[in-house]
Amino acid sequence: MVALVGCKADVISYDLPAESARYTFQTETDGVTTAWEYTSDRPTEPDTPTSQPCIADVVLKETGPCRPEPLIFLRYDLGLGLDNTAEADRLHPITVTGYYQDRLGMPPGVTELRAEASFDGGKVWRPVSTEAAGKNTFTARIKHPKRDRASGGVALRITATDRAGNTVKQTIPQAYRLR
Repeated sequence: MVALVGCKADVISYDLPAESARYTFQTETDGVTTAWEYTSDRPTEPDTPTSQPCIADVVLKETGPCRPEPLIFLRYDLGLGLDNTAEADRLHPITVTGYYQDRLGMPPGVTELRAEASFDGGKVWRPVSTEAAGKNTFTARIKHPKRDRASGGVALRITATDRAGNTVKQTIPQAYRLR
């Protein structure tokens, strides 16, 4: 495994066994936890554009096929005011879009999104209704309580699944506050 720190973004490269297996990859940044579960194996053919070579080719001068993993990333449009708050005691829509690294040749496509909200710091999670809203995009409608019932703000837990069975589960302990 190679880990490069201090670049535009940290870069991790690793070798996989030849046989297909299920993997879990977890991160935590500023309290936000993200866990990916995906199936992968050692590539037999490269899946990277020539304009974006494999990091192992550039740094380690190793050659051989490589490809990005089919990790689902999440982009949020929380529909917040300029003060990063939403109205209390209302139904509030948010939009969540799943996407993949640009270098992934044939991304599987996100087919399902589950959303949960917590108003007590993550002690109790409530399911939130979701519906498809376009390619890899979903709308979740969160019923906000009165402001005094969510003094710590709104926490979100989002789980997305793609056609290949890969998943991402992301927990944001304080996504926004209520006004």
